[in-house]
Amino acid sequence: MADIVSLRRDAHEPAASLDHGILRITLSNPPANLLSLEVMRDIQAELDRARDDKAVRVVVIAATGKMFCAGHDLKQMTAHRADADGGRAFFEETFAACSRLMQSIVGHPKPVIAEIDGVATAAGCQLVASCDLAIASHEASFGVNGINVGLFCTTPGVALVRGLKPKHAMEMLLTGEMIDAAAAKEFGLVNRVVPREYLTQIVNKYAQTIASKSPSILKLGKEAFYRQAEMGLADAYDYASRVMVENLLAADAQEGISAFIGKRKPEWREE
Repeated sequence: MADIVSLRRDAHEPAASLDHGILRITLSNPPANLLSLEVMRDIQAELDRARDDKAVRVVVIAATGKMFCAGHDLKQMTAHRADADGGRAFFEETFAACSRLMQSIVGHPKPVIAEIDGVATAAGCQLVASCDLAIASHEASFGVNGINVGLFCTTPGVALVRGLKPKHAMEMLLTGEMIDAAAAKEFGLVNRVVPREYLTQIVNKYAQTIASKSPSILKLGKEAFYRQAEMGLADAYDYASRVMVENLLAADAQEGISAFIGKRKPEWREE
């Protein structure tokens, strides 16, 4: 495989490219980069393809334009109010697709990084909160502002309450007010805030660092991280201890420790 491979198929779909193990999925339906049902399905398809692609080590989700993502396409949803059921079936289909997408990010065997330059609101903020890491420019801002139009952002709240302190999550959900990048870092929504001109460079550095680790151990560790977070303390330690034992018995752990002792670079297996 070439170092850089363009995976884009249609001008209306998210752009995707693979570069040295880093799959970059770029929302490219400006100005708002809305998560229409079609766009969510397109992102889902890219993530599904990446699951078993050994060439993909890390996934980055980014966007073009001044907005990262303004959430669901309210015009699309409103149009379906003319359906015989008032839009219920389409609304259910939309939120099922959204829930599957967000869970796919959390459950994906490859680490997923959000690169945010601009505004991320509602389901766009949910997308950020669902990623394993999030790096934002100083110009980025965030909000779950459905409450302003009579919608409580209940599904974004699922991601927020798992990544932020509950009172920070409720502050965003109840007020609908935007927070800047500094507040987002304080709340725990993003990992780092960096100058816009260095954003992609820093995201790529993170991605390259992660891509250099053992793929099988990253998969094992990511799954264990999220599973133990849902457990009580004693159960979490029991589970984590079992995972550590299996980890120590894994070929890449043996290789990594041997390389560390021998002061050489480890050679990871590709699986």
